Amino acid sequence: PLAATLTCLGDGHDGIWNIIAEIGHEDQRREILDWYHLMENLAKVESSPERLDSIKDLLWEGKVKTVLAQFEDCSDAHAQAFVAYLRKHQHRIVNYEYYQLEGISIGSGAIESGIKQIAARVKLTGAQWEAKNIPQVLRHRCAYLNGQFSTVSSLS
Repeated sequence: PLAATLTCLGDGHDGIWNIIAEIGHEDQRREILDWYHLMENLAKVESSPERLDSIKDLLWEGKVKTVLAQFEDCSDAHAQAFVAYLRKHQHRIVNYEYYQLEGISIGSGAIESGIKQIAARVKLTGAQWEAKNIPQVLRHRCAYLNGQFSTVSSLS
């Protein structure tokens, strides 16, 4: 109970949240739906720019119930898909403004970019990797990025 809260950030994909569900106990996790993926889904809704800006502002403050109320009478398929997305992830939609001011990440872009970089390095032309060596390479890469390389390299 005294452990630090672990912030888990993800898009709307079930696979991500299924993995996150196995990390610690739910009371130890702070789950946040990626702001940029949320906005990507909002952009699919056909509405006036003013209405979309208003909804964006409400979501920025984490006011999901207010947003859901604005879609009550909407029959557009894209809007209904967005409503389903909001309902599914409403417990992960936070006051993004507050979290950003606190220095807590609200977007997974840096993580996704890092994964793509690692994938590109593992798939280098002519490179041959043994499965048993990949965890060590990834461990070294993570240690380097976290400024802990000297500690890890001495353990290897």
